[in-house]
Amino acid sequence: MSTDQNPDLQNLSVPNPSGFSPVTPAQITSYVQRLHRVKSHPVIEKMEKLAEENRFPIVGRAAGEFLHLMALSIGAKQIFEFGSGFGYSAYWFSLAVGENGKVICTEGDAKNVERAGAFLAEAGLTERVEYHCAWAQEHFKQTFQDFDLIYNDADKDAYPEIWQLARTRLRPGGLYIADNALWSGRVTLPSEEVHESKGFEGWTAAIRDHNRLIAEDSGFEFFINPIRDGLIVARKIG
Repeated sequence: MSTDQNPDLQNLSVPNPSGFSPVTPAQITSYVQRLHRVKSHPVIEKMEKLAEENRFPIVGRAAGEFLHLMALSIGAKQIFEFGSGFGYSAYWFSLAVGENGKVICTEGDAKNVERAGAFLAEAGLTERVEYHCAWAQEHFKQTFQDFDLIYNDADKDAYPEIWQLARTRLRPGGLYIADNALWSGRVTLPSEEVHESKGFEGWTAAIRDHNRLIAEDSGFEFFINPIRDGLIVARKIG
């Protein structure tokens, strides 16, 4: 049966818990996510329900599958996450790294760390993930290895700083991926037309600087996947 004929696929909703406006047309995102929900795990369903109920920003199903595929494509075994929430992206990465891989997660909210532990244990992925209740940049500085993939979904005003930290710690051929690279399209607006909520001042400018730094870096090739809110992927040349 095709997905167009399957009522279970047609009726699946597309949660938008963070309240931003995705740059991808809603019907496109819905179609892509319905395809990816053919294969599902109860833990992912629970995570998505929690995000929707609490308006917590997760990358969502289509972007999660993309992260998983990117990690698989380079045979990633060592991954570092800047900003891990309650483990949604870590779930996708831990599937990719396999039994001998490790995903190092950082999250400042102890409650989210606790939730992540429960979700990942239920999925049988605990041994692949190392969770730290810590400031991501500071914990990253305490690690000394190079990584196959570094994922950034921290506070957006820190994006330029995180890029500068991450770019030197990727192995040749490694990937840097950051969420919200298009920031609901605000990155395209003149500065005087950008209106930001209290507590988010300067985030649009920071994301623009971050994207520009990547584009100008001769040591990397990059592409922005416009799914959802934009995932920028930079590959270290060498």
